[in-house]
Amino acid sequence: MPTHALPNRWRRRRTHNIEFVPARRIRQLGDPVLRQVSTAVRNPDLAAAVLEDLRDTLHDFQKTHGFGRGISAAQIGIPERIIYMEVDGLSYNLINPVFEYVSEERFALWDDCFSFPDLLVWLERSENVCIRYIGQQGCEQVLAATGPLSELIQHEMDHLNGVLAIDRALDKNSVCTREEWERRYATDRRAASPRSIPIRD
Repeated sequence: MPTHALPNRWRRRRTHNIEFVPARRIRQLGDPVLRQVSTAVRNPDLAAAVLEDLRDTLHDFQKTHGFGRGISAAQIGIPERIIYMEVDGLSYNLINPVFEYVSEERFALWDDCFSFPDLLVWLERSENVCIRYIGQQGCEQVLAATGPLSELIQHEMDHLNGVLAIDRALDKNSVCTREEWERRYATDRRAASPRSIPIRD
């Protein structure tokens, strides 16, 4: 759905001078939109409404679940190349991001996702990445990242390409429910490393 064609119900509404910003429904595993390859945003100025929706939806998820760092437009049903993230007190508005560099060095971790919050996936991500993107002000920017931020960027970039964390499971035993993970792997040797603790998107 083009950003310029957002339905009126997706716009901010004011009642008695009080602004209400309803969070969007996060699309869940099985929704076809999660498998679409997102299209590039033609006019970055028109991405502002989507970025606001992503921010508000992330904040709503944080309030109800107690965690959350990033979300892609595809996860609220808009298959466009837009990502919103909040990490270490900084917010990132990524429009049309592309990888400039992906390191060969990799690390393994248990990953989860807003679109299937009760599942955990044991997978690998690159240690370092560098992306080029357009910021909310329309200027091209570059972001280099390592560790958890690198992992988050890769997770969200996958969403733009219709790829989910479950597609990257290392083997048939690398997907489990959160309840089973707590029981079976929480004290496992590979779960003892900080990087193998679930890093939530």
